[in-house]
Amino acid sequence: MPEANVKPRLRMSALYFIANSLNYLVVGTGNRSELTLGYFTKYGDGGVDLLPIGGLLKSEVRALGRELGVPDRVIDKPPTAGLWVGQTDEAEMGFSYDTLEAYVTKGPSAVDKAVAERIERLRKVSDHKRELPPVGPV
Repeated sequence: MPEANVKPRLRMSALYFIANSLNYLVVGTGNRSELTLGYFTKYGDGGVDLLPIGGLLKSEVRALGRELGVPDRVIDKPPTAGLWVGQTDEAEMGFSYDTLEAYVTKGPSAVDKAVAERIERLRKVSDHKRELPPVGPV
């Protein structure tokens, strides 16, 4: 995993270099489903200034894409962080975005108990990604 995470971190460094050079902000593509789970690389695709679709579930992102005229081949393509050949988000997570969305919107009882436990474990181990770093004594 450390090798896989280098790619999004280098990509983010390049984006920040360009944005800083132009006095722009970096806009991220994280959505509510991914943010809830912590499914992003810390200081990689999670290191952004704005998350305009951060409140949207994956299904809502797809619906927005259709509304905006994004081609179906892009919308229907299996989501992947592109960390390695053949990698897909759902295979890595161990459940589908639809299952994650049911958990997020309806609670743990809406999904299989083992899946709910996996989601809760993934959330817990990724809490540090959604918080500012701890600050020691000044």
